Amino acid sequence: QVQLVESGGGSVQAGGSLRLSCAASRFTFSSYWMYWVRQAPGKGREWVSIISSGGATTFYADSVKGRFTISRDNAKNTLYLQMNNLKPEDTATYYCAAHALYSRDVSNYRYWGQGTQVTVSS
Repeated sequence: QVQLVESGGGSVQAGGSLRLSCAASRFTFSSYWMYWVRQAPGKGREWVSIISSGGATTFYADSVKGRFTISRDNAKNTLYLQMNNLKPEDTATYYCAAHALYSRDVSNYRYWGQGTQVTVSS
């Protein structure tokens, strides 16, 4: 079955950095748009960054623009999210997701990982 496995979450102080990874298997990773989505306590899921299948096109939510960088290595079937200058409001469960098309609607995404927790303290 299709599998997406996130790693790299943890607890950091405000201003710190984390790098999340998402290992993909059992589907054609290089043909899919990939997404990082987060869910803060008591809130719905929102996408924070998007990358096209070849990696040439990226998008960021306004809340993370300039601080986060999405990238992918299709040869390794791996998606990354470099998170710098973390803020307490970044605290959330972070998921990677895959979809064949570009979409801003998280309900459309076809495949999902299990999530990894990111906690940013003051």
